[in-house]
Amino acid sequence: MSTELDLAAIRERLAKATGRTFWRSLNELADNDAWRELLEREFPRQAMAMDGVMDRRSFLKVAGASLALAGLTGCAYGIRQPREKILPYVRMPENVIPGKPLFYATTLTFQGYAIGTIAETHEGRPTKLEGNPDHPASLGGSSIFHQASLLTMYDPERSQNVLNKGQTSSYDAFKQALAPLLEAKRGAGGAGMALLTGTVTSPTLASQIQGLLAALPQAKWYQYEPVNGDNARAGAIQAFGEYVNTVYDFSKARIVVSLDGDFLGAGPAQIRYARDFAARRRPQTNKEQTLRLYVAESTPSLTGSNADHRLPLPAGQVETIARALAAAVGVATAPAIQGLPDAQQRWVTAAAQDLRAARGASIVVAGEWQPPAVHALAHAINAALGNVGQTVSYIEPVEAGPVEHTAALRELTQAMDGGQVDLLVILGANPAYSAPADINFAGALSKVATSIHLGLYADETAARSTWHIPETHELEQWGDARAFDGTTSIIQPMIAPLYGGKSAYELLALLSGKEASGYEVVRGFWQGRGLGGDFERAWKETLRKGVIDNTAAPAKQVAVRSGFDTPTQGGGGAGFTLVIRPDPTIYDGRFANNGWLQELPKPLSKVDWDNYVALRPGDAEALGVRNGDVVELRAGGRSVRGPVWILPGQSEKTATITLGYGRQNGLMSNGIGFNAYQLRSAAAPWFTGGLEIVKTGERYDLVTSQDTQSMKGREIVRTATLEEFLKDPAEALHIEKHKAISLYPEKQFQGVQWGMTIDLNACIGCGACTVACQAENNIPVVGKDQVGRGRIMHWIRVDRYYEGTNLDEPATYHMPVPCMQCENAPCESVCPVAATVHSADGLNQMVYNRCVGTKYCSNNCPYKVRRFNFYQYNDETSESLKLMRNPNVTVRSRGVMEKCTYCVQRIAAARQTAEAEGRALKDGDVLTACQQACPTQAIVFGNINDPASAVSKSKAEPLNYGLFAEELNTRPRTSYLGRISNPNPTLVSEG
Repeated sequence: MSTELDLAAIRERLAKATGRTFWRSLNELADNDAWRELLEREFPRQAMAMDGVMDRRSFLKVAGASLALAGLTGCAYGIRQPREKILPYVRMPENVIPGKPLFYATTLTFQGYAIGTIAETHEGRPTKLEGNPDHPASLGGSSIFHQASLLTMYDPERSQNVLNKGQTSSYDAFKQALAPLLEAKRGAGGAGMALLTGTVTSPTLASQIQGLLAALPQAKWYQYEPVNGDNARAGAIQAFGEYVNTVYDFSKARIVVSLDGDFLGAGPAQIRYARDFAARRRPQTNKEQTLRLYVAESTPSLTGSNADHRLPLPAGQVETIARALAAAVGVATAPAIQGLPDAQQRWVTAAAQDLRAARGASIVVAGEWQPPAVHALAHAINAALGNVGQTVSYIEPVEAGPVEHTAALRELTQAMDGGQVDLLVILGANPAYSAPADINFAGALSKVATSIHLGLYADETAARSTWHIPETHELEQWGDARAFDGTTSIIQPMIAPLYGGKSAYELLALLSGKEASGYEVVRGFWQGRGLGGDFERAWKETLRKGVIDNTAAPAKQVAVRSGFDTPTQGGGGAGFTLVIRPDPTIYDGRFANNGWLQELPKPLSKVDWDNYVALRPGDAEALGVRNGDVVELRAGGRSVRGPVWILPGQSEKTATITLGYGRQNGLMSNGIGFNAYQLRSAAAPWFTGGLEIVKTGERYDLVTSQDTQSMKGREIVRTATLEEFLKDPAEALHIEKHKAISLYPEKQFQGVQWGMTIDLNACIGCGACTVACQAENNIPVVGKDQVGRGRIMHWIRVDRYYEGTNLDEPATYHMPVPCMQCENAPCESVCPVAATVHSADGLNQMVYNRCVGTKYCSNNCPYKVRRFNFYQYNDETSESLKLMRNPNVTVRSRGVMEKCTYCVQRIAAARQTAEAEGRALKDGDVLTACQQACPTQAIVFGNINDPASAVSKSKAEPLNYGLFAEELNTRPRTSYLGRISNPNPTLVSEG
């Protein structure tokens, strides 16, 4: 039956009920140009569909038919029920209560290293991830990558099918094809077989690999991570004669010197190091012992932005500074460096003076991108200062197996290219994309007879492999891993595999001829080694707690060798220095398909959805380029093109680019940014001289979430020095506390009243709060175009401000800005429908079903923390993304204002629990999502009417102030503790 006949029948059936006027009007609308334009604007997806599939008139006819059918089924036949027979719960699954979350301890990994995790689940689906307070790598905090792992698990673009030469196949077909190959390898002792993995810290996985190699002694195992510790490993060997891992204890340090290191940036120990660092930066508790940070670096980093004294200099000059510092503190090495520029000499002298005064309570950190000589010098300085055994310790390597990465990949590629490998198994790595440009792994892979790739995505390596097997996410599998200090924890699944993938444990079991589930493999490994006298009880306790007790690696005694100092050769060259770094939000590219991280502003540039070529303001002016101008970078006979971003604090004659973009895997990340790996070489993976920068005359649109760079004379971030604070804490910030004259009636708040403080001394600007809020509150991703229009939806942003007249060495401040929850809220007085109202407990709330989208409240908000959803951003077509949503938070429809409400759903849940237990709310019962995620505990939340609460005590601090509180009389419930710097008086007086 044609569409016309269907419509005629429907019209006939509804004619008596609705009259013919309705259908006459519908047909008239189909021919109305204004209506069509309105439809395109309001329903862009449908409009696009009409352009390609049917004309507009036909669409309106079909839409009318749909409406009519909805009326028939809804009115004539009642509420629809599924056709299939369904049954209610007769016997409730154990521990599952609808609407009540369950929490499980598990483990996520970063670069293979364990991060303790607590997963919140609703009816068997994880909806939120937090740090495990019992785990030494997280202590309850988390990172942006930790929080965003949830979206990666639910990503509908994850690999969902076994592929054989790019064609859909099955796991059974794979096993049938693999069986004769393995049989042949057993007969040949494994000759011609190679295994390539990322960093392996899992005791179980390492045991499986060793078992496979024992059965196939001629097979070889290689490890490769594009962001690796090759330089740190070589530096330890240079200093001690053996490879050891370095562990820092910032909680005991008074002076820290970072030599182009970013210990507050992404890494296996980031959360723990940030927590310990922040604890030592609070002047209220540390007084004269407040930590002082010196940083010498080539490109701005999170660590550098938190420094008291930051020295920008080209990456190749850091070794000179390290050698000068070593001589100044008494390391028996080369003679003191002569002829340093004045600024560098003053920095070295002041840092050395402080280091000598803080023997045993100081740390010198070398950046992983610096050559081995700088690492060796850092070890020697720490030893000379008596820091070893106090703030610095050494342990046996946490990673298992071969520890070289770049050299191993080169060796494997040469073997593949020479026809020595005919069976290659790749577990979770993507070297076809991430290999250095002078290691042609992708080309060599085509010469391997059979290649097997296990991965979360059908990525660049999968596209070139014979077989691709979908990999399970860590939230879907059993496993184990070790943390940066050696502590071991178990990975347990929160949900059955969404896309039927296999874990590395299961694939290795198959390769070993002992096919088993991940649970059987992991449990069997630990049962063989024992967790205590009663294994069953110990196993359950381990799963409950998430950590295997007493597994941290013991300290190892090492000594610096004489004659260790071997200067780095080469690395110079005329022109600019090219610096390559992992991207702050998508790292080495493994998170490129994660929309939360793509849309998270870079912490210093605030650019979203792209990478760029970072240049110093003076260098950009000399080259005649501005933000968005496309330049060509030429180095080592290779070139890439990318847009310029002018970055204050960048060192002279230095261009910085980041990894992870320029993907060609057909996913969401395809075509975003440019591929920095194309300029990366194995010999100089992190920086190289002789860079040529050529203007192309082209333009590229970069979008940023924050246009304002300076505070423009306003006291947004209030600052003082430690000396000023110790002299008079009450006057350090020059806060004028007076009672303003107000037109608002005086309000008296009784009972529980919620408030928040944010300590700017502790905030490092990492952005974990933003991603945690996004996960908790079902906040959508809007895309680059909408960000460029100022429509980013984050309920809490982290602003970055520069201070000072010298843009080459500005002071940098980070400031999280959620809704201020003003008692005198400017937004409430202008809302015509009372959609934004004050609750009895002091919250400025949004009533979504009242909001009509006038946006008056946003116009009247001086803090610009209200977000309007111009489109139905949360209208995902994927069922998997709907499973990710927090059921306790409304998914907003298009056309309403959204904002932070101090996680009112968490407040309600805590109140219900307290009422059920017959008690009042206690301090700490409610943790907002941003507060819980913050690795540095910079955010404090609670009842401001309780004088014993942590938030009341924080608000009583002399550093407490409200943002524009005096100027605007908004009386914000969210306040800040001012930023206290701890400069060396000598450098201040000389500067």
